[in-house]
Amino acid sequence: MRHAFVPLIDVPPAAPVLGTVVQSLQGQTMGTTWSVRLVTRAGRPLDDVRAAIERQLDLVIAQMSTWEADSDLSLYNRAAPGTWHALPDAFYTVLDCALHVAQASDGAYDPGAGLLVNLWGFGPERRYDQPGFVPPTDAELEHARALCGWQRIALDRETRRVGQPGGLVLDFSAIAKGFAVDLVAQCLEAHGFDSFLVEIGGELRGSGIRPDGQPWWVAIEQPADGQAMAGAMADDYVAALYRRAIATSGDYRRYFMQGATRYAHTIDPRSGRPLARTLASVTVIHTECMLADAWSTALGVLGAEEGLACADRLGLAALFLTREGDALRETQSRSMKEMLQ
Repeated sequence: MRHAFVPLIDVPPAAPVLGTVVQSLQGQTMGTTWSVRLVTRAGRPLDDVRAAIERQLDLVIAQMSTWEADSDLSLYNRAAPGTWHALPDAFYTVLDCALHVAQASDGAYDPGAGLLVNLWGFGPERRYDQPGFVPPTDAELEHARALCGWQRIALDRETRRVGQPGGLVLDFSAIAKGFAVDLVAQCLEAHGFDSFLVEIGGELRGSGIRPDGQPWWVAIEQPADGQAMAGAMADDYVAALYRRAIATSGDYRRYFMQGATRYAHTIDPRSGRPLARTLASVTVIHTECMLADAWSTALGVLGAEEGLACADRLGLAALFLTREGDALRETQSRSMKEMLQ
């Protein structure tokens, strides 16, 4: 059985334009893939559109990549204590948003937890999938936690500068892809497109409708780690992305095994350790992909019970999938239930 999540909209979509078709573009960025589906006239050259998209993606990498040694973020992370740094527009927008989510989630999401991400092997160096990697010791974690924390980030919103208190490592891996999706969407709108679907590494944003009059239907991601689908989750869950974005954070995307212990890539910045395995994933639907991306991580760290309470308090549309033996149990926030058809 198929269940559809359809966001409530104030303005109905315009009727499809006769003679238009869906054209596709795709490529690679940020260690993953990107794709764009556009409603346009048949045969319309898209070289200019591709170039514009790639400029936006390159901008995100140049400002926010932890993998590029000369990115603005990497330069900040290596900066001397007590220094202040003027931020380019995109960097400032993401950091400002990240700090708001950090505060609203009481630190469940933390852009200042980069040292912990690196210690657990999910950063650019000393990777969990490289020979010789071992999890950090308790002493290493305590030292890193003392240097981490969103509360240490001093952002001057008037001058758009950020201070480096010393040893702080920013990490935007749980928000930058979502921001990049929004940036590409804005780029497409600036080029005159009003109906499209943007996807980067599984995070998506849709606008307008297809030539057949249907919205952009996307499947809600489910764990793909061999767990049996049972109960309600044996059904299909899809969402209509009309002026909406969707992001999923799950423990099955990147992880490593150390003996019988499974270490997921999402770190709880409050404890300094990877999440427990019972919560499989959190999906968030939002008007902005940047916020859907960050909140799916924050709610995942909070867990099904506390995360659900947070989502209901803030009016977030969220779907939680929790492991119960070989089955998955789903829980929806109030805003998510309002979309269910």
